[in-house]
Amino acid sequence: MGAIAEGGVQVLDQRLIRDLGISQRQIDQAVTDEGLELERRSRLYRGSRPRPQVSGRIVIVVDDGLATGATMEAAVVALKQLKPAAIVIAAPVGAPETCERLRRHADRVVCAETPKNLRAVGMWYDDFSQTTDAEVHDLMGRAASSPQIPRQHPASDAAALVRAHAQRLKGALGEYDQLIAALGDHRVVLIGEATHGTHEFYRERAVITKRLIAEQGFSAVAVEADWPDAYRVNRYVQGAGPDEEAVDALADFRRFPSWMWRNADVLDFTGWLRARNEALPDANKTGFYGLDLYSLHTSMRAVIAFLQKVDPAAALRAQARYACFDRYGDEMNAYAHSTGLGITPSCEREVVTQLVELRRQAAEYARRDGRLAQDEYFVAEQNARVVKDAEAYYRTMLQGRVESWNLRDHHMMDTLESLMKYLGRSGRPSRVVVWAHNSHLGDARATEMGDQGELNIGQLARERFGDAVVSVGFSTYTGTVTAATEWGGPAHRRHVRPALPGSYEHLFHEVGIPRFLLSTKADPQLAEALARPRLQRAIGVLYMPATERRSHYFQARLSDQFDYVQHIDQTRAVEPLERTSEWDVGELAETFPSGL
Repeated sequence: MGAIAEGGVQVLDQRLIRDLGISQRQIDQAVTDEGLELERRSRLYRGSRPRPQVSGRIVIVVDDGLATGATMEAAVVALKQLKPAAIVIAAPVGAPETCERLRRHADRVVCAETPKNLRAVGMWYDDFSQTTDAEVHDLMGRAASSPQIPRQHPASDAAALVRAHAQRLKGALGEYDQLIAALGDHRVVLIGEATHGTHEFYRERAVITKRLIAEQGFSAVAVEADWPDAYRVNRYVQGAGPDEEAVDALADFRRFPSWMWRNADVLDFTGWLRARNEALPDANKTGFYGLDLYSLHTSMRAVIAFLQKVDPAAALRAQARYACFDRYGDEMNAYAHSTGLGITPSCEREVVTQLVELRRQAAEYARRDGRLAQDEYFVAEQNARVVKDAEAYYRTMLQGRVESWNLRDHHMMDTLESLMKYLGRSGRPSRVVVWAHNSHLGDARATEMGDQGELNIGQLARERFGDAVVSVGFSTYTGTVTAATEWGGPAHRRHVRPALPGSYEHLFHEVGIPRFLLSTKADPQLAEALARPRLQRAIGVLYMPATERRSHYFQARLSDQFDYVQHIDQTRAVEPLERTSEWDVGELAETFPSGL
């Protein structure tokens, strides 16, 4: 029916008291009894230590959950008597009406989850066992005996180390010379991005890649894109396809999110690669390939089209097998639910059989003359593998994020390895630059993802190729980004909130250098400072600032995750080739109309 706190504070639910007919005598007795308990706990927990001095300071009051909120309200009212500068209430879960009511009492209320039917706080925990007096006493005693936190935050020490080793980037000719020389000693260069929609990430990644191709002899760029869509670009840049312009070669990137590859920066890179390849013999040209597995239907059509040219009977068998998916049309979510729940049998046997048959015919198809025929078979086999792995990916979607994530990254890594073997068949060293999101290319073992059982290309590449792999990550503090607000939605130009305190992005902002490159292992002290877990931001094709912490941050140990990191403090959105009204108008800044 209420709560009490030090300083004679009482918070009572008068409506409940009235409805239950509770007398004033009963209230007074309860207050007396709980007052004795309050005094006992105060003596036990605080001992002879004085109260913390909160006057003029920001006080954060944390609870495991807010049901009625009476205890929290009493604590806030008691704290107000001590005149803090501000009071922040924070809880992982709370009833919506309670969180709203408490906003009248505190300067800020943070409720991470506000379910409409809270029922009881304990229902939202796997373990809601009581914390004993002895545990609290021990924890508070240890806290009191710990050295006082210095006025200079440890982040400032890390910022000083970063500042001392950071290479300032100002766009000068030759500023990447040392980086290119270092990357050129490796077979696989992984270049990430902190978002799927930032112009500077695409631009700098392209600048680095152009030099690796021109100066270090890299033979391919493999990207986080579907195999058949990217292969159309590959044919264009090698002068083998029907497309006359770079923009035509990007036309197959129609699946959401099309702006990832149909954007101005990729268009420029594609044009550059075509122009460079035109002056070279076929054996020295650089290709452009996709690693992803979402192109199930497109890849099925590609397999059938290849077989219709070389083996019409086999094409009919492939059509019959792939017809297993016809009942679902393009709705692979329906396939995932239907097969995952056991309502209908899966198409696993059919897609595996098709891949096995295609491989058995490899010797016969390989006898065809010319490199083009070899390429056509390799492409067809890869498309058949995409179908097999895509079927498995959709079938595992209901099993959880970890299973489907791992299957996808295994597929991308297997595709990369197959590509390298194929490109190296003529004796020319196969050296590949990989473009994908940071979350795919930074070593998963150094992240919260890895702790949850996820792996990625960054981890798998190091396990398979060892020191032949090197990685470059990107980060930004604020700016704009091209992203959708819902899956399948249009591209928006959205404002990126300043990075959260305690994150690498915030640490790099503290460094005070607008653009810099950092070797994470350049110095033992720096490597140690960057090996301490911090938050790291990841924005994919969706950006949800309302749930920023939960949706876009995870813990990482940067010096174990990446070899190099480039930070660009303020960035802008990548420009889609098809600019929608939502993108052109953009999003009003959160500070509109004050601009502060």
